[in-house]
Amino acid sequence: MRMIVKKSKMTTGGPLIALIHDKDAKDLNLKSGDRVQITTKKDQIVCVIDVDKGNIIESGEILLFYETSRLVNDREVEISYYPKPKSIEYIKKKLKGVELEKEEIYEITKDIVQGNLTETELTYFVSANYIHEMSMNEVVATTNAMVETGERLIFNDNFVTADKHCIGGVAGNRTTPIVVPIVACAGVRMPKTSSRSITSPSGTADTMEVMCNVNIDIEKMKEIISKENGCLVWGGASQLAPADDKIIKIEHAMSLDPTGQLLASILAKKKSVSATHILIDIPWGKGAKIEEKAKALKLKKLFETLGRRLDMYIKVVLTSGVNPIGRGIGPALEAKDILYVLSNDSRAPKDLKEKSLEMAGEILEMAGKVGKGKGTQEARKILESGQAYNRFIHILRLQGLKNADPDKIAMAKYKEVILANKTGQVLSISNDLITKAARATGAPFDKAAGIFIHKQPNELVNQDEVIFSVYAESEDKLNVALEILKDKNLYKIK
Repeated sequence: MRMIVKKSKMTTGGPLIALIHDKDAKDLNLKSGDRVQITTKKDQIVCVIDVDKGNIIESGEILLFYETSRLVNDREVEISYYPKPKSIEYIKKKLKGVELEKEEIYEITKDIVQGNLTETELTYFVSANYIHEMSMNEVVATTNAMVETGERLIFNDNFVTADKHCIGGVAGNRTTPIVVPIVACAGVRMPKTSSRSITSPSGTADTMEVMCNVNIDIEKMKEIISKENGCLVWGGASQLAPADDKIIKIEHAMSLDPTGQLLASILAKKKSVSATHILIDIPWGKGAKIEEKAKALKLKKLFETLGRRLDMYIKVVLTSGVNPIGRGIGPALEAKDILYVLSNDSRAPKDLKEKSLEMAGEILEMAGKVGKGKGTQEARKILESGQAYNRFIHILRLQGLKNADPDKIAMAKYKEVILANKTGQVLSISNDLITKAARATGAPFDKAAGIFIHKQPNELVNQDEVIFSVYAESEDKLNVALEILKDKNLYKIK
């Protein structure tokens, strides 16, 4: 059927979608959710249709949403029925608990990247992997498929390319922006791509976006790395393992993080930047994402096994996940912490500084820059000399500097404080409750929202002294966060 093209600037967030009139849908025996092939003078495009009852378009017209419209330049196109992709059958197979072949996983991944799956179909795939955990073969196949269906950052030399990742579950813990410039100063290449937050109040990309642009394409990444030995960007902007960000979007809505998908997601990003040496941080303990040491050790073994299968040198460290790391929880507050540490400011959280130095030291030892047991010492020397801060500022400028002055990073409009209920030493702070409350304030989407921890574990506090400050862009969000913070298990004082 020949149709007149109308274009919309409305975005679908990924899938290719078009709207046709109810009469035309009946003539073509189509219903919402079916696929059509749009034939132009130069190309053929497959998209999912929705049906309009006559409120938006007339019979004989097709409305293309933004993702589809940018692929079509013709005023008129031919549309015809297109069968569902094979990957739908593979998703059904996984829902039944059957292990998928690598060719089937590649087909699903390709369809995710090309926008051939609806959000509903992709949700079923994520759910299937949550219900029926991936086998190691499936994780390897998914990792490789994610890399092969995106761009790759390739270096034509034999130098070490380092990377790191924390599996999350600890509020704050923003070590990566401190580690990258330290490692880069030591002569180790570190092209850091990060995802946005799934379940936390901020991801590395969310926090970095307070200070600079993180939407960097692959050519600009190469330029920054060639000059500074490192970068800190959002992986989704460069089309490195692009399926990952589409899957993360679905996981975010349900706060799902299936182990197999977690492994593939992390290592696909690393492999796509040609990382050779990778440090994985697994925080564990009461209130963390992983509470039992046995589970942490199991995940450690999975990472190491997967590293061997993918020909990558992976070192896994188990760290304390009992308490938040740093004082700021939320993009703007975490950015302040990072700048305090890098500039050797007296306001720098000691726990964030020390953990960052340990992580950087591990990488320096892995890369052969220093002997065993000397990495942290070398990292401290680089940080306290000011070299790391200067390198970080240079990276920010190359990426598009926004703000590198912690005192000029604005906080959200509404603020409330929480007072300590008694005098004593702070023993612990609940990661889970702080995370929930910080997300309730609007973080990470509201960059200036979040929670500042005035008194960390092991510090002394007086009754009615401020222990937390809460920031939000609306009174409603602030009140929801404050309600969460009323929980008696929020903190313990001895």
